[in-house]
Amino acid sequence: MVTSRTTTRWTPVQLGAAVVGAVFLLAGVLGFIPGIVTDYDSLGWAGHESHAELLGIFQVSVLHNIVHLIFGVAGLLAARTIGYATYFLLGGGVLYLLLWIYGLVIDKTGDANFVPVNTADDWLHFALGAGMVVLGLVLPRLQQRSSINPMR
Repeated sequence: MVTSRTTTRWTPVQLGAAVVGAVFLLAGVLGFIPGIVTDYDSLGWAGHESHAELLGIFQVSVLHNIVHLIFGVAGLLAARTIGYATYFLLGGGVLYLLLWIYGLVIDKTGDANFVPVNTADDWLHFALGAGMVVLGLVLPRLQQRSSINPMR
């Protein structure tokens, strides 16, 4: 059962949402730092023409970085309650799985690649999506278990 009550001590699902949010926030910030982003001069607003790559692997644009920043802030805000943290992990995980599928089916050199994404992004999106869904399903149960048996 998902609840939206605020707790004074963070539950596992709240901590999970906060960590995921912090990672997205970090990725968004790093996406604007020359040296961490290769081909920084080609960092474009959006579109596949941006050849800048975070860590030399993941294609990024200003839009892509802003999405990471917004998603990171959303995760940190969602971590304030058990219910929102759970919904953030499950909903965000499903969104990233859809983004993975989107990345697999689009022409990476076409206008549909507006974020932009490359093959490395696709598989990172799969791992993030699957990981978030698993966390969203498992972590709330950990809290329920420890609430039932206070000795755990």
